[in-house]
Amino acid sequence: MAKLLQRFNVLTFGLRLLKSTHTSTVKKLYVSSRSYTPGRGTFGLLFDIDGVLVRGRTPIPAAKQIFRNLVDRKGKYKVPVVFVTNAGNSMRQTKAEQLSHQLEVEVSPDQVVLSHSPLRVFTQYHNMCVLVSGQGPVLDVARNLGFQNVVTIDMLREAYPLQDVVDHSRRPKDTVPPTKELPPIEAVILFGEPVRWETNLQLIMDVLLTNGRPGDALTSLHYPHLPVLACNMDLMWMAEAKNPRFGHGMFLVCLESLYRKVTGCELKYEALIGKPSMVTYNYAELLVRQQAESLGWTRPVERLYAIGDNPMADIYGANLYNRYLEASRDSWTQMLLKQSGGGETQSQPLEGTHGMTRAEMGGAAGLLACQETLPMGCSSILVCTGVYSQDQQELPPDPGHTLTEHQVFHGHRDFRFDPNLTQPSFLVHDVKEAVELVFQQEGWPLE
Repeated sequence: MAKLLQRFNVLTFGLRLLKSTHTSTVKKLYVSSRSYTPGRGTFGLLFDIDGVLVRGRTPIPAAKQIFRNLVDRKGKYKVPVVFVTNAGNSMRQTKAEQLSHQLEVEVSPDQVVLSHSPLRVFTQYHNMCVLVSGQGPVLDVARNLGFQNVVTIDMLREAYPLQDVVDHSRRPKDTVPPTKELPPIEAVILFGEPVRWETNLQLIMDVLLTNGRPGDALTSLHYPHLPVLACNMDLMWMAEAKNPRFGHGMFLVCLESLYRKVTGCELKYEALIGKPSMVTYNYAELLVRQQAESLGWTRPVERLYAIGDNPMADIYGANLYNRYLEASRDSWTQMLLKQSGGGETQSQPLEGTHGMTRAEMGGAAGLLACQETLPMGCSSILVCTGVYSQDQQELPPDPGHTLTEHQVFHGHRDFRFDPNLTQPSFLVHDVKEAVELVFQQEGWPLE
C-alpha cells in the first residue's frame, strides 16, 4: 500500500488542471481491431460486480463461464483484472473471498476496489474524530482505511440514549440512563446504506446541527457544517429481486432533503467517492498497473474496458474517466496542481477540466496519478443483466429533453446529467459477450 500511496498526489480543497487546447466535446471511444502479441500488455479489465457477475449471492452463469477463459491452467490471469464495486459493507479481503467462491477463480484483495477504498489516501482526515455510518464491520473498515479515532452510530446512540426515539421499543424505560461524553466529532463518513435509516438520519443530523457535539442543545446554526464524505451514490442496485432495490444514493437523498428542510441550507460534501466519481477510476487504474507489473508486462497499459450494468454509475464514470484521459493525453506536461480558490459548488464545472465538476473529480479532495504514462482511453461496456434493461426507453441525445415524466435523472444531485456520458461505447447482453468483444477488439486469443 505504501507503494500505491507514493503514486498519488493528495490535494486539499480541490483539483484543477491547467487549460489546454483540447475541445470539451465528448468523443465516444471506439477501438478498432488491431493485432497484438499476447504477453506484451496493452489493456486491462474493470468489472462491476452486482448485476454483472452476481445477482445478490447468486453468480450469473455467464460470469463463471468467461472467467474460466480469463485464467490459464495455473489460475493466473491472462490480462489485468480489477473488480470495481460501489458496495462498501465489508473488507476487501472478505469481498475477494466471496468472489473467489462465486467465480471459482482466485481473486486477490489487491484486485478489489470497494466504494470506500480511495479513502486510504484522504490522509488529512485520518487523525480526526470521525462518525461513520453504514452496516457491517464499519469500525474495522474505518480503521483499516487509516482512520485512527472512530465513533460509530451505535457508539453515539449508547452515549446519548435519549437521542434515538422514533422506535418506541428502543426508548429508555423507567429511569433515564446517564449520558457518556464522547470527543467532539470532526467529520462524518458515510460508507453505505444503514439498517435503521431513522436512527442514522437522526443522529447524523444531531452531529451536523451541533457542530459535532450531539449532547449539546442547539442554539444557532453552524454553517458551513462539518466535513461530510460519502461513498457509493447508487440510487438503486440489482439483487435477486426482479426490480432494482434502494441503494446508498437513496439514503443520501433523504439526508440532503432533511438537512435542507430543517436548516434552509444545502448539505455539502467534501468528497463523493465511488462510481461514477473519477477518483475511483483513477484508483482502479493504478491497481491495473500493479496487476500488469505482476504479470511481467513491460509495455504500459494502453486501454481500459469498464464493464457495468448501471448507465449512471458504471457507464457515466467510465466515460468521464475517458474524457479525462483524452484531455490529459496531449497536455500532461502542462498540468499543474494548485489549491482551489474556493467558491465553487459541487455541480459547477471546474476551470480547465473540460466541463468536469468538483463532485465528478472527487469532491474537495482529488487524486491524480503521478505517472506520465496514462492509458489512451477507457471504453464503457453496458450489459443487460442488471439495472439496465433493453426494454427501457432510450435516453434522448438532446440534454434539453431529458427530465420528463418518462425520463428521470437517477444520478447524484451534484452530478450533471450529460446524456453523452450515459451512452456506452458498446452494448452487449452479458459479461461473457463483453469479454469476448474486448479480446476480439484487441486481437487476443481467449481460449
